[in-house]
Amino acid sequence: MTTEVGGEPPAPVTAPLRDVASLFLKLGTTAFGGPAAHIAMMEEEVVRRRRWMTHERFLDYLGATNLIPGPNSTELAIHVGHTVAGWSGLLVAGVCFITPAAAIVLAIAWAYVRFGALPQAAGVLYGIKPVVIAVVLQAIWNLGRVALKTRWLVALGLASLAAAALGVNELVVLFAAGVVAAIRITGMRGDARLAGAALIGSVAPPAFGLWPLFLVFAKIGAVLFGSGYVLIAFLRADLVERLHWLTDRQLVDAIAVGQITPGPVFTTSTFVGYVLAGVPGAAVATIGIFLPAFVFVAMSGPLVPRLRRSPVAGAVLDGVNVASLALMTVVTFQIARTALVDWITIAVMVAAAIALVRGRVSSTWLVAAGALVGLAATSR
Repeated sequence: MTTEVGGEPPAPVTAPLRDVASLFLKLGTTAFGGPAAHIAMMEEEVVRRRRWMTHERFLDYLGATNLIPGPNSTELAIHVGHTVAGWSGLLVAGVCFITPAAAIVLAIAWAYVRFGALPQAAGVLYGIKPVVIAVVLQAIWNLGRVALKTRWLVALGLASLAAAALGVNELVVLFAAGVVAAIRITGMRGDARLAGAALIGSVAPPAFGLWPLFLVFAKIGAVLFGSGYVLIAFLRADLVERLHWLTDRQLVDAIAVGQITPGPVFTTSTFVGYVLAGVPGAAVATIGIFLPAFVFVAMSGPLVPRLRRSPVAGAVLDGVNVASLALMTVVTFQIARTALVDWITIAVMVAAAIALVRGRVSSTWLVAAGALVGLAATSR
């Protein structure tokens, strides 16, 4: 952790609650491009323009979000709100960052349910889906270059990839990778049965309802580490494979909507909830997936300096990160079979990947271009 001479970074300033609300409403409405872009925009506003806190303290909170489950950029917004405006700021920053994106996704979900079967809507999604695959593959590549720092972590990542490909529960993959990394860094002798104890037994899937829907999304929000794109793996495992509430095609459509809207990627839950149960389902799913973030930030905020200095916490995070990448890789190839259906969609994906890597084109523009290609291809 970087600090000034003499210890901790200087204390942040106190900001009026209305300024906190105004800032995060703006970011929630305009922050396209995923968590990395959200964090960059927050740094510019909070540190450089408004000078609410130092760069060092901002980095401390950013590091803390990587040590707890949930959506990193949303948790960073909640940390900032709590730091500069207390408990009211915690709630206001988080709600204001989430609400605009959720409202936009809700409107799109309504249109999807009403018009999704029309050729025009089908054409838009036909072109967007391959772009989504390219965006997720680029995220995996960029995150992998950071996460796979040693040969040992590469080996752990490959083992996690194999386990995920063989159908091992995603929570077990994440838990086992974290435990193995902690055991290695501390030199403790672990029991191989530890990971096995976490296996979730086969039970009959519950009947659909708002309460089971809330529990599914609350579980995801409480255990999901890594990029927001790891959400895809959890949604597919629970809603497609285990509960059979969604199809693969609906899941890919939900991911596509997450790419064309600002704010947290986790508002994909709003879309899924609406598709399954209308406005009540959208509200329940959104609250369920974001509620743990508020709880974790409230609990971890005072512990940030200790967490950032802990070698064991860092080792666990390394293990969880490579396992998250393994889950992302497996699920990307699984959903690609739904998105890449002919030579046009394959060409769109390749072109999008080249534009992302070589041209550094914003994913927002690529999604718009994919929609235009889809409309043109399906209107012939």
